[in-house]
Amino acid sequence: MLVVSAHWYIQATAITTMARPRTIHDFFGFPQELFDAEYPAPGLPELADEIADVVEPVWIGRDVDSWGLDHGTWSVLRQMFPAADVPVVQLSVNATKPLGYHLDLGARLAPLRERGVMIVGSGNVVHNLRILDRAMGESGFDWAHRFDDAVRDRMTADPAEVAGMTAHPDFGVAAELPDHFLPLAYLAGLAAAAGRGTGVLTDGYLGGSLSMTAYTLDAPPLPAGGGGAAGAVVPSGVPADGANV
Repeated sequence: MLVVSAHWYIQATAITTMARPRTIHDFFGFPQELFDAEYPAPGLPELADEIADVVEPVWIGRDVDSWGLDHGTWSVLRQMFPAADVPVVQLSVNATKPLGYHLDLGARLAPLRERGVMIVGSGNVVHNLRILDRAMGESGFDWAHRFDDAVRDRMTADPAEVAGMTAHPDFGVAAELPDHFLPLAYLAGLAAAAGRGTGVLTDGYLGGSLSMTAYTLDAPPLPAGGGGAAGAVVPSGVPADGANV
């Protein structure tokens, strides 16, 4: 499995190549249970060479010991594969590159799907913790709905058009920092390469400024009314977006 996580946002394009990636607790202000969580999934060093081949001439560095599986990866995979028996590698989000670069890189990864590699992008379409309002509960601000709906229109009809979302009037507040938005570009690139739109796996909002919309390519949506548990309670003291960079 290849995961593009918002929480490995660095000034390079790199992939983890260690055989036993560590579980990274890259957050603070949350319950101790989250800091105690471990996700001991194995890595897959040989996948690095395979990825390097399919994305040429894009250069990808090999990370042998500095990273691992951050919470953008393990918090999702614990629900999908609780036995932690599926090999996982992470691909960084290159902070120096424009949206088009990430769309193109996603499209270049398409052959991996044909070889049995599951590709996951972990982030949020709308993510702005600086103005999160707990009183909003599981609802979103008007601007969050506008931006989320515009992304949905593109992802389900013509994913390549996600490239134009940086010009959307609400982009600056919805993606105050682009780290959480950019993983979406990899799925958009994969869908564009496949020549079809994505499906909506699940959706929803939290605290006004977080969108939980998730997209899928060639997988069925979750059943109506049974797609997930109620939204989590955001604890007090959650840091602003910059704490994750």
